[in-house]
This record gives sequence, C-alpha cells and structure tokens, in this order.
Amino acid sequence: MTDKDKKAKPIDVDKIDLDLMKKHTTDMPGLLEYAHSVGGFSIVPTKEGAIKGRALKVMEEQTNMQMDQIFQQMKLLAEQAQKIKSRAEISVEIYDATLGFEPLVGNSYFLYEKSNGKKLVSMVSPKEWGDKIPFERYIAQVKLLADHTWDVIEEN
Repeated sequence: MTDKDKKAKPIDVDKIDLDLMKKHTTDMPGLLEYAHSVGGFSIVPTKEGAIKGRALKVMEEQTNMQMDQIFQQMKLLAEQAQKIKSRAEISVEIYDATLGFEPLVGNSYFLYEKSNGKKLVSMVSPKEWGDKIPFERYIAQVKLLADHTWDVIEEN
C-alpha cells in the first residue's frame, strides 16, 4: 500500500444530508424508547411500567380537562370585564352629553350627535322623529342600569 492509498479522501460537505442525519441520530440515546444500536437490548414494558403509563395518561387527561375548564372560566370573566368596560365608556360619553331631564333607572333613551359634534340624550326615538330628525346622527339606544351605568341596547 502506498501513502496515496492511506490518505483519507476529502469529505464533500455539500453532499451531507443534514435532515437525514437528524432523523437517525440523537443527542441522548439513553432516552430513546427502543434500542439505538444493533447490539442494544430490546426494551420490554413491565407490568409496573404499564400501570404507571395508564396512570400518567389518565392524570394528563384530567389535568387537561381542568385546565380547559379554567380557561373557559377565564374567557367568561374577560368577556364580562370587557362588557363592564364598554358600559363605563358609554356612560362617560352619556354623562358628558346634554341631558335636559333626570333619567330613570330601567328606562331606555336615545343618544344623538349634533352637527357641532356635541352629544345629546333624548327620550324621543329616531322612528318618532321620522324624516325630520334635528340631529346629525343617531348613535345608540341606551338603558340606565341600577348602578347608574348605561347599557347599549342598540347601536346605529
């Protein structure tokens, strides 16, 4: 054998398939569920392992179910908080508007915008005004709640 034969052939890095290498190699072969080499022993589940596996699966299902329940409760609370925030925002808008009467809890009123941009609360609905509505636009029908916030019944 000559020195030329003993020399290692250069490796062409461009020809290495990294995706294929990742599929067939692992950083921690001891954690694989199967033998990772030809001489490796087969791994057979024991009765204890089967019991633990079933218990773990049931525990995961139960935990996921409870987490889903909590998520649904959080979602409901977030929706309720958003509704309260919207009520507070419209309430501020209404209390900044012209209000020529004392509104009664439980009654519905109508919010309009004048041509100068100011808002006005009225007892008269847009239908009652007909074509002769004296305002720039109708904004919403609102109802005064017991906590003196306003709930939007209908938006234009």
